[in-house]
Amino acid sequence: MIVAGIGSRKGVSVTEVVAAVEAALREHGLEMSRLTMLATTSLKRDEAGIVVASSSMKLPLALVDAAALAQMSDLTLTRSGASMAAAGTPSVSEAAALAAAGDGARLAGPRTALGRVTCAIAFGDGT
Repeated sequence: MIVAGIGSRKGVSVTEVVAAVEAALREHGLEMSRLTMLATTSLKRDEAGIVVASSSMKLPLALVDAAALAQMSDLTLTRSGASMAAAGTPSVSEAAALAAAGDGARLAGPRTALGRVTCAIAFGDGT
């Protein structure tokens, strides 16, 4: 399982989200075809750019609640004051990716930031 966790400012476009995912995958030498799902905070459930990107990429979107994000916070590699204030975790993209990838998940590296979107890649289930 390979999960792309998404963090963003409000009002991001589908194009911005897809570009950030592509950039993160490229950074870690991964092909889009290996991606299993997208994940973000449940606070972004109505963020059209993320929801439509998931649909257009034909990937499920995991909405991670605040408790699960908090549980993953110690495992994040990036520390953002803005993310901490808005979502209670130092990196929404990293924490969401880890939570969605399941027990024993690991990050490929720190999140990738592209404009108003961050994307982190997590591996789960032995990948």
